[in-house]
Amino acid sequence: MLKWCSRSIFLQVVLGLMLGIICGLSFPEFSSQLKPLGDGFIKLIKMLIGLIVFCVVVSGISGAGDLKKVGRIGLKSVLYFEVLTTIALVIGLICAYATGIGSGANIHLEQLNPADMGDLAERTKQIHGASTFIMDLIPTSVIGAFADNNILQVLLFAVLFGSALNLVGESASGISRLINELSHVIFRIMGMIVRLAPIGVFGAIAFTTSKYGVQSLQHLGSLVGLFYITCIAFVALILGSVMRLSGLRLLPFLKYLREELTIVMGTASSDAVLPQVMRKLEHLGIGSSTVGLVIPTGYSFNLDGFSIYLTLAIVFIANATGTPLAMTDLLTILLVSLITSKGAHGIPGSALVILAATLTAVPAIPVVGLVLVLAVDWFMGIGRALTNLIGNCVATVAIARWEKDIDVQRANNVLGGKDGFSFQPRKGSAQPHQQQF
Repeated sequence: MLKWCSRSIFLQVVLGLMLGIICGLSFPEFSSQLKPLGDGFIKLIKMLIGLIVFCVVVSGISGAGDLKKVGRIGLKSVLYFEVLTTIALVIGLICAYATGIGSGANIHLEQLNPADMGDLAERTKQIHGASTFIMDLIPTSVIGAFADNNILQVLLFAVLFGSALNLVGESASGISRLINELSHVIFRIMGMIVRLAPIGVFGAIAFTTSKYGVQSLQHLGSLVGLFYITCIAFVALILGSVMRLSGLRLLPFLKYLREELTIVMGTASSDAVLPQVMRKLEHLGIGSSTVGLVIPTGYSFNLDGFSIYLTLAIVFIANATGTPLAMTDLLTILLVSLITSKGAHGIPGSALVILAATLTAVPAIPVVGLVLVLAVDWFMGIGRALTNLIGNCVATVAIARWEKDIDVQRANNVLGGKDGFSFQPRKGSAQPHQQQF
């Protein structure tokens, strides 16, 4: 058993999670000092994200051979993301109204303390209109994009760089090989860092348990409960249907990604598993160019869990403060959410910041009502991250099937356990090799 646990990152993370809860309850003062363990793990992961996205996207595009294929994948990705996030927003709105979440709370505005919002109002100013958002995609300098770890800016440069390598051809083959070898080194470093996942999860869970207590873990309130039920329904019904249309089943797919999902559950961050997810999707039989474009783009444009959270939280605040919403308010919420949700990734405290920015567009709802969801935001963050990750992985499968860039038979064999996932490099592979972690 101990030998099996020493080899399985999944079991190690689960053990770290259980020990974190026990430590948080038994030694609350000590556990309150363990937050840096979780934050440090996520920070270690994030320092490599820009380089990983750059290497994978450049390798995928330069080796694709046909730039028209890259353009098709990009267009199909944007179309898919808009459709699915719109469905998520509408489902969140319907569930909030059907259950009347927040009704009867009778929260009066004078009971809310605007000071509890901290610097959210200041950070909300980072959210601008659509034109400014598009301009912000263009980095002031390439080095600045990497220094700021702005994934969308890095992605834009990577697409341009990979396309240029593709057009130059054989005379730039040395640069292509250099980037490929660099990716080997980066993934080796990532394999070393991911070994620390159980420690990161332990620290994050211990801190959270000591701060909120077991009662908070058991009774998070109707909003949190409804949010998780809605996310589960969205994954099972909507994403499950997408997987069936793609020729695969959802449950084996989730089992295949169980290690990554467990890490996300412990850290409330999907950034921590981005490289492993990309390797696993390639092993599933999906082309590297599709994986390299869809996953990084989806991290900013395909936020299904966040979309559900946004409309649920807004209606909850409106109901709790006794604010009636007209049909025009609901349409405004949907339209504004479609824009603001695209800027959620990469902004500190993004969920609350984007929620505040969306509320300011609906004058009928008091922005100070945001204070109501502050206490449970971390718990909802786990559901947001899990749903976002599953949504992006399913999107990659769907777009690969749409593009005919997936070996469905191989995928079914892998999900059926007939072709196990190995992190060992394949001889002669042009792709970055996978590491055991």
